[in-house]
Amino acid sequence: MKIALVGIGKIALDQHIPAISDSSAWDLAATVSRHGSVDGVEAFTDLDQMLEKRPDIRVVSLCLPPVPRFAYAMQALEAGRHVMLEKPPGATLAECHALTARAQADGLSLYATWHSRQADMVGSAKAWLADKRLTRLHITWKEDVRRWHPGQEWVWEPGGMGVFDPGINALSIVTEILPHPIHVSDALLKVPENRQTPIAAELRFFHPQGAQVSADFDWRQEGDQTWTIEAETDAGTLTLSDGGATLQIDGKTSGTAAPLGGEYPRLYAQMSELVEGGGIDMDLSPMTLVADACTLGRREIVAPFQF
Repeated sequence: MKIALVGIGKIALDQHIPAISDSSAWDLAATVSRHGSVDGVEAFTDLDQMLEKRPDIRVVSLCLPPVPRFAYAMQALEAGRHVMLEKPPGATLAECHALTARAQADGLSLYATWHSRQADMVGSAKAWLADKRLTRLHITWKEDVRRWHPGQEWVWEPGGMGVFDPGINALSIVTEILPHPIHVSDALLKVPENRQTPIAAELRFFHPQGAQVSADFDWRQEGDQTWTIEAETDAGTLTLSDGGATLQIDGKTSGTAAPLGGEYPRLYAQMSELVEGGGIDMDLSPMTLVADACTLGRREIVAPFQF
């Protein structure tokens, strides 16, 4: 299938374009971007123009920041195109519900992608936890914003999510692997005095069986980057590290792979199946947790941040 990629920034160059290029299911037929392009691929600076001139392109994949994403997604749906959304699928939950309603009304496929759910060991972790009683789970998600979002000011603006941009990856894994749903019960958001979004967050969650569930997100990490989920159960301790690429049970490695390896190819394989089957996958549970954390969260002003 022919696909158009909208937003040629870091994530598109690092992940989307290689995944599309290596797939036998997809043909990157066009790009839409004010600043970027891909060699050998027809480039547009305006989505309307692309939709008008390329009716043969059935699918649009959006790699824009969250705030402008809704308008582009609705344009594509109104033009009868299937839409794939980089995480988070929108700036607000209401936007996502509106997109879902439009896709359903027109019989189009819509996919809210959560790439970390496609990490190699997430499926195995989910299977292991399925019949265990959880007693404690803690997320430690600490990385360097300067390394992963160099100079990207939009992450600090309203709708940019701040530290929840990576933190939602952890929440996407947890909402996938836990047998029971959780919700936020308490949150502390640490916001730089010169920014609009948090640079760190501490969360507590309600678990229906009484397990202690918590998270510690921080965008100020230097040196080794930490993406770990530790789950203590009545039958041992499971640890997912490297963003879901490594699994340990009671300290013994059960499986390991390269971080980020295979995640985006699996997303595009899933999108192909959705389009062929006429399906919609718009699970908003990770985004709901972030929205609730922002609603409940106490704000603590911390030192200013500069790139």
